[in-house]
Amino acid sequence: MSYFNEVNAVQYEGTQSTNPFSFKHYNPKEKLGDKTLEEHLRFSVAYWHTFTADGSDPFGAGNMERPWNHLQGMDLAKARVEAAFEIFEKLDVPYFCFHDVDVAPEGSTLGETNRNLDEIISMIKDYMKTSKTKLLWNTANMFTHSRFVHGAASTNNADVYAYAAAKVKKGLEIGQELGSENYVFWGGREGYETLLNTDLKLELDNLGRFYHMALDYAKEIGYTGQFLIEPKPKEPTKHQYDYDVASSLAFLERYNLSNDFKFNIEANHATLAGHTFEHELRYARVNGMLGSVDANQGDTLLGWDTDEFPTDLYSTTLAMYEILKNGGLGKGGLNFDAKVRRGSFKPDDLLHAHIAGMDSFAIGLKVAHKLLEDGVLEEFIENRYSSFSEGIGKKIVDGDTNFHLLEEHALSLGEIENQSGRMEWLKSVLNQYLLSVNVPVGMK
Repeated sequence: MSYFNEVNAVQYEGTQSTNPFSFKHYNPKEKLGDKTLEEHLRFSVAYWHTFTADGSDPFGAGNMERPWNHLQGMDLAKARVEAAFEIFEKLDVPYFCFHDVDVAPEGSTLGETNRNLDEIISMIKDYMKTSKTKLLWNTANMFTHSRFVHGAASTNNADVYAYAAAKVKKGLEIGQELGSENYVFWGGREGYETLLNTDLKLELDNLGRFYHMALDYAKEIGYTGQFLIEPKPKEPTKHQYDYDVASSLAFLERYNLSNDFKFNIEANHATLAGHTFEHELRYARVNGMLGSVDANQGDTLLGWDTDEFPTDLYSTTLAMYEILKNGGLGKGGLNFDAKVRRGSFKPDDLLHAHIAGMDSFAIGLKVAHKLLEDGVLEEFIENRYSSFSEGIGKKIVDGDTNFHLLEEHALSLGEIENQSGRMEWLKSVLNQYLLSVNVPVGMK
């Protein structure tokens, strides 16, 4: 059965194409440097938003028109697998991602849930035998069900803690069976609302213990996927333990986990934390912790996680700049943790949304590659910090000075002169590159 009859395959047709089911900028086979665009971008489809989201929000019921809506239970789960691999093939994406409850319904007991998973995972495994699409990462949903009302690995209830551990254990076994390249932890309810009823230290200690046990079990079964933590602030708890990259890195270092984890960074989570997407990416990169990316964007006029498909070319360019500086994404990828808007409820809107996101990141990749090739920003930054490459600045960097010597230097100074950061000019340069008009070759 075909669920998407609008097009047989989405292909690259170039910027002059008027075909709405074609890529205008993303040519997967195009070489950029020593990699193809497909190798650079490593696109992934998010199972939950694409195949299970129904369009409901706090003000309205689900309205998405899907060819499988008439089904229920395991029949629904199986239809979604069929639809998923049809979209994977038509978009020709190399990866997909899922939570456990995305692919199989929860049963009345953990045992029943696991049996449901086993049946669907077997079906997915069969489809993967004839598909190029691999599993980028999988994870356990430990935030939707009411049992996780007080958290999962940071809960006050030891039974819930054990239940969460069992779900992750199963998730690692699934990752091993399907060959997932990463395993993600998103602590949707790992945080607290008030200190009036919270043992903060115990919760953090237990969370650290949980991650260590997960590492131990991965080694036990021979799972070699990369472990990722996905930072997110605010939603749903007021004080998330994984608020942003900086706080999550501090947690990992505190519990001796920083050598075993990297970060899965989401654009919309970055803005909810009061940061830009590129800030979170760079903070992770300079600390050797950039693992994978959830590619979406938020609406700056709304204060929640809107998970829009990425179309902001400034954001995709600056994101790809950091990714290229990182030497690529390694085992990670660009996963479209994004959902079509409630008003875009037709099945073909799923294809249009992914095309827009893939084209947007292809543009960002090409512009970022050109910026790095020409060294415009790198040259400016090097010049801006040139005082640290000689004299007293070099001694500071080399650790070859102290407060006595720095005071002596300061006393010998006349009026200190600073140079302009030239932010507006740099933004205009970025505009030139984005528009490919009179592209400069460097900074004098």
